[in-house]
Amino acid sequence: MKTLKCNYEMFNPTIVSSGGCCVTDESGKKYIDFEAGVWCTSLGHNNKQVNETMLRQMNSISHVGYRYTTRIVDEAAEKVLNLLGFADGKCVFLSSGSEAVEFGVQAARKIVDKPNFLCLKNHYLSAYGISASRSDEQWISLDLSAYNGDVDEFLSSILFDSIGAFVFEPGNASGTVKLPPKELIAAVGKKIRENGGIIIVNEVTAGVGRTGKWFGFQHYDIAPDIVCIGKGIGNGYPVSVIAISKGVAETVEQSGFRYAQSHQDDPLGCAVVNEVISIIERDKLIERAAQIGDVLKQKLVELSERHSCIKEVRGVGLMLAVEFHPNDDISVDTVHRKLFDAGFIAGCNPTANLIRFYPPLIIEEEHIRGMVSALDIILTRFQLGD
Repeated sequence: MKTLKCNYEMFNPTIVSSGGCCVTDESGKKYIDFEAGVWCTSLGHNNKQVNETMLRQMNSISHVGYRYTTRIVDEAAEKVLNLLGFADGKCVFLSSGSEAVEFGVQAARKIVDKPNFLCLKNHYLSAYGISASRSDEQWISLDLSAYNGDVDEFLSSILFDSIGAFVFEPGNASGTVKLPPKELIAAVGKKIRENGGIIIVNEVTAGVGRTGKWFGFQHYDIAPDIVCIGKGIGNGYPVSVIAISKGVAETVEQSGFRYAQSHQDDPLGCAVVNEVISIIERDKLIERAAQIGDVLKQKLVELSERHSCIKEVRGVGLMLAVEFHPNDDISVDTVHRKLFDAGFIAGCNPTANLIRFYPPLIIEEEHIRGMVSALDIILTRFQLGD
């Protein structure tokens, strides 16, 4: 490889083509992608309608400067704001989910006069900036592993009058799929509001139908002021969105907050956002994600009933994980690799001892049956010592 290896082990095949939930390597072997790339291809790989939209936009204009715009930017913003019910709100379009979250946090930092921000411990926010470093001087992290069901006791030590914003990531939890307790998040949101703080939601992974709703926060009794969207909104094209409610957007603009990036509000990315939302709405893929997600979860639960090595199946919609008991006889890394060899791409977190499934919203039941059958065979062979 000519590129610097700085993240994950490569399994070596070179992908040459794709379509729907499938990618094909140069030997002709096909793989069903239960990770949607890096959780991005919400509509599947090589979606023809998205491709055609991109070509049309490229034949018009794909990039603009700082002092002029195109109509597609406003059209995409209107679609996003309508999804969120942010009447007269504002959007900014950028390139990555990390950038969107960092923009939201920086904007909030500019307009609040309280020293601390609140987040959930071990819930990923971004790859850089103050939302990544989360220094102890500026951030308070709630450790959900210490929560015993008593909301008042758990929150009793938090000085909410010192918190300017709650930055909430609704369940991806750095790829471990740990859904926060609904009653706790509702209580946190209420206390933030009572103390004049704002709520930012990181929907980069959980949004765009991944959980069987448009946005992960919709599973919780919480109303955000700033929503950061990425990954699935571009179906593999690098575009992200920050949506801001009317009141907060006005305050940010009046604060003198400034941000400039080369690909800010690019019409090509906005055309993709516009088309992705249109296809999801037209094909009712949010409802489908909830339904097919239930099928996948049930199949995995049935698998857990046949294999005692499985500790837990958890998640919602098409954001699911299978966690294994610590077991010297079963290596999660090996299970992951054997699934890949069988033609199924899944996620793997060896530290958390889990295999993860975040497929496109268009995943078919036959794909699910094939993957679960392959996983069943792999685990059975482990039990037999094969």
